[in-house]
Amino acid sequence: MEFYDVIRERLSVRAYTDQAVPDATLARILEAARLAPSACNRQPWHLYVVRDEAVRQALFGPEKQDWAARAPLAIVACSRPADAWVRWADQKNHADIDLAILFEHIVLAATAEGLGTCWICAFDPKNVRAALRLPVELEPVAMTPLGYAAKPSQPNSRKPLDQIVTRL
Repeated sequence: MEFYDVIRERLSVRAYTDQAVPDATLARILEAARLAPSACNRQPWHLYVVRDEAVRQALFGPEKQDWAARAPLAIVACSRPADAWVRWADQKNHADIDLAILFEHIVLAATAEGLGTCWICAFDPKNVRAALRLPVELEPVAMTPLGYAAKPSQPNSRKPLDQIVTRL
């Protein structure tokens, strides 16, 4: 799929089939994530690929996102703030920014592979920590179910460029 088509095709999917994601497809998506840039190439992240249904239920069920648990797998992206670049002028830690770039690589790669995703940040980090037994240095930042869409998603409206861009 051509790059701009991938961008146009990416939609949040909230209903999945039970069709398994092929290992080779998942490997390509994870490779796209691995290639994501980060500030000073620190790569302050760690991914969890969750196929286990009970763990997916623990991740999504408590937040009333059981639709997400029905996807054949989920990816949980965690930052490692201690390893991230910190801007010298104001001490801003870039772990979340770097992780967002990585996560968008995942979402776009999945779209190019014909898979659906839904970027989820509405969760209780304590539930995610417990479900994955996260080490203290990792912070769960974003999750997505990953699978084949059960039904077409409808695109959301987007603001026109003149509302979001200032040209000087």
